[in-house]
Amino acid sequence: MALNSINTNAGALIALQNLNTTSAELSIVQQRISTGKKVATAKDNGAIWAMAKIQSATSSSLNAVKDSLQRGQSTIDVALAAGDTITDLLGKMKEKALAASDTSLNTASFNALKSDFNSLRDQVAKAASNAKFNGISIADGKTTQLTFLANTDGSGFTVAAKTLTLAGIGLSAAFTFTSAANAKSVIAKVDTAIGTATNKLASLGTSSTGLDTHLTFVGKLQDSLDAGVGNLVDADLAKESAKLQSLQTKQQLGIQALSIANQSSSSILALFR
Repeated sequence: MALNSINTNAGALIALQNLNTTSAELSIVQQRISTGKKVATAKDNGAIWAMAKIQSATSSSLNAVKDSLQRGQSTIDVALAAGDTITDLLGKMKEKALAASDTSLNTASFNALKSDFNSLRDQVAKAASNAKFNGISIADGKTTQLTFLANTDGSGFTVAAKTLTLAGIGLSAAFTFTSAANAKSVIAKVDTAIGTATNKLASLGTSSTGLDTHLTFVGKLQDSLDAGVGNLVDADLAKESAKLQSLQTKQQLGIQALSIANQSSSSILALFR
């Protein structure tokens, strides 16, 4: 038989315990909805939180890798642009030398062609020396190779420099012709220089493609890491919304149950009337 006491209301105590449990669960659900995370702090789930933090740090570190690779792309792109200009200039130099090899030219015409040839030669030198990005060049002959970040462990992606200066393509700062016969021999040297320049540009193009491919991979890796972190800590808001409705209803019922339990002790008064 249940004890009728005004000091201890067992029903009210049970109702209060249930209400407190519901309120605690409701607080957790509301926090998940407000933050969008089921694991927002180490208190929520220490192991999962630690795993997520490590993966997030790795993902953030990949931003530095992407920046380095993008600098590498730009450095190579500048060198390739200079290389395109240089090959165009070499083509024009060949044209001037071929025209100057015509023995029917008068002295004035020959000298004009020679002057144009020398000007084009000097432009080749300028294009090679100015092919810099952020103060760095892989075409001016001052650098043998550049290494860019490839992963978060500090490993690198190395790009071999290709010298596109006059000396680098087999010519010299004094390279010119002095006669029609000499101009004919110059043509072969310019052809060789064109071949050397295009081979070096092809190699740079391959390096650029390699950087592009690795940069794409790093982007996908970072997306996968971010998605993995989301799977670990993000809350299912549809599920939490449904749970919120359920707990709010349960809380209201708990309040009513506590109110009824608190009123039960008043029935003892009827025994003394």
